[in-house]
Amino acid sequence: MTHSFVVHVPDAELEPEPLSPGQIVSGTPEATGRVVWESPDGRQVRGVWQITPGVVTDTEADEMFVVLSGSATIEVADGPTLTVGPGDLAVLREGDRTTWTVHETLRKAYAINLGQASSTSPAS
Repeated sequence: MTHSFVVHVPDAELEPEPLSPGQIVSGTPEATGRVVWESPDGRQVRGVWQITPGVVTDTEADEMFVVLSGSATIEVADGPTLTVGPGDLAVLREGDRTTWTVHETLRKAYAINLGQASSTSPAS
């Protein structure tokens, strides 16, 4: 993207981002998302992501996100338990192993910084 832009996050059209069956602990959560900007080297990704209720695990990238709607409890292995809802800004460290219990369909706007050029899903 070569110009500045605006995305109305609550109404952003999202595409399916299937979760790995190994990530699903319980329920039938479904993830969708949309990358709205990616740096030329692939190390910075900005977007919108949503997940329906259920329990999933993930290994995190260096991520900051703001919850627009919904709620979840995020248990960080050997770390804190975070409770997030609308208006909350959260930061996850690269390598954090997390368990997400999604109570209500959660939509977030995120910024991810990757240590190496690659593509990733903000599966949380």
